Amino acid sequence: MKVVFMGTPDFAVPTLKKLIEKHDVIAVFTQPDKPKGRGQKVQYSPVKEVALEYGIPVLQPNRIKKEVEYIEKLKELNPDVCVVVAYGQILPKEVLDIPKYGCINVHASLLPELRGAAPINWAIINGNKITGITTMQMDVGLDTGDMLLKKEVEILDTDTAGSLHDKLMVVGAELLIETLDKLEKGELTPQKQDDSLATYAPMMDKELGHIDWNKSAREVFNLIRGVTPWPSAYFYYDDKMIKVWRCELVEGFTNEVAGKIVEVNRDGVKVSCKEGIIILKEIQEQGGKRMDIATYLNGHTFEVGKVLK
Repeated sequence: MKVVFMGTPDFAVPTLKKLIEKHDVIAVFTQPDKPKGRGQKVQYSPVKEVALEYGIPVLQPNRIKKEVEYIEKLKELNPDVCVVVAYGQILPKEVLDIPKYGCINVHASLLPELRGAAPINWAIINGNKITGITTMQMDVGLDTGDMLLKKEVEILDTDTAGSLHDKLMVVGAELLIETLDKLEKGELTPQKQDDSLATYAPMMDKELGHIDWNKSAREVFNLIRGVTPWPSAYFYYDDKMIKVWRCELVEGFTNEVAGKIVEVNRDGVKVSCKEGIIILKEIQEQGGKRMDIATYLNGHTFEVGKVLK
């Protein structure tokens, strides 16, 4: 099939590579280059890097729905299908109608659950045990199109948003190839989403990572994992912001004040929650390096009895 690929971050890369193996990728749309870091050096998106490596033409509209020349270019390309993975732009109906088979999206949840920008993070924060990938026929709504194929993935207590992202991007690539194979053979029956079952996964912001110790230890544990590696969880100790990179969970009743440090040793710092205990295992002081607790305690202290903010 003649494919136009639309995607931007790392999550989209395995799907693009699989498409290059199996189909004729005639062009790639990705977000415009952005300056990054202290030197403000212009950086290409991960998808653009791959496209250039394989000599595939790259198009980078600021807003495709406002830039007619890109829509005209897409019409000239006349693809059989557009594959969209975390592109980061809303596609107008005029674009959705161009390819013979329409635009197929790879979404990192089991739709209609967790429509929106951050389904991987929210699946963990919400305490879901199962998530997955849905391929769908795009329409003008936010992740509202007809579903094509689904694949479930278990969420483990050891998973963070980072590790789950890496599992799902591989599953997404495989499911997309299967979807195109079945689409070409006429073996797919699109299934409408039940809007009454829809939930949402809004964009992440840094404030979300501020730990509320008045929640249960399980909720705090899920939050910490769901915002790792970004935007990351944090608390304040003596007005110093400290990020939490890794923790353990002890569930059960506790009659201690929420946020109180109840024990400090080189294996971890135990903090009480409304129910249960969180054991801090790896942290990072603002402006400092990530350290396991044993290393951190070589040069810093945590006072038993102090209540974290």
